[in-house]
Amino acid sequence: MTDASHPAPPAPKLALVTGASRGLGAAMAEALAAKGWHVLAVARTTGALEELDDRIKAAGGQATLAPMDVTDPEAMKYLAGSIAARWGSLQLWVHTAAHAAPLSPAAHVDGRDMAKSVATNLAATATLIGVLEPLLRAGKGTALIPDDPRGGEKFMGSYGATKAAQIALARSWQAETVKIGPRVVIATPAPMATAIRARFYPGEDRTPLAPTRAEAERLLALI
Repeated sequence: MTDASHPAPPAPKLALVTGASRGLGAAMAEALAAKGWHVLAVARTTGALEELDDRIKAAGGQATLAPMDVTDPEAMKYLAGSIAARWGSLQLWVHTAAHAAPLSPAAHVDGRDMAKSVATNLAATATLIGVLEPLLRAGKGTALIPDDPRGGEKFMGSYGATKAAQIALARSWQAETVKIGPRVVIATPAPMATAIRARFYPGEDRTPLAPTRAEAERLLALI
């Protein structure tokens, strides 16, 4: 029970992190929770989400886990509906979910890998923009979409092309919402010691690569 002299503390702001189970997404989730945000963490890997939740709670933060596949449009509609019913709005969406197809010459791109790249990197982004925009607008929120400008690099056909398409879509959304919101931030992280990068550059000296937590803090400063 509260009174005028002891008002209830404000509810924490809500941040949705898609692709939160590892790498930059996990680092963003932990950094946000440490700053007092309530983190809604979405990823397919339940075990990795539970480990993330343990780290967040151990540091005194709050998280809600949503083991879901971002490529399932009905699941994403359900997610948006659940956010609306429980919280009413959304203050931040960080979209780090990505499929990094194996390196391949353009003439030998595997059809299944290309389809998965399109579904994860492009189609899922389009679905999420559609279902989350009203929630972000209601919360005067921000969307943060990390860029990875590898389009046109050799052997990066599936990943580079679909990430380039994703960012083209995000830039259109950014231009369309300048006056009406939500704010859309597109930023390029520094090279990081992630599993995706290890797949692209096996044997690389990882010593000079940025820690994911440091990059999470730098990107959060942009919003």
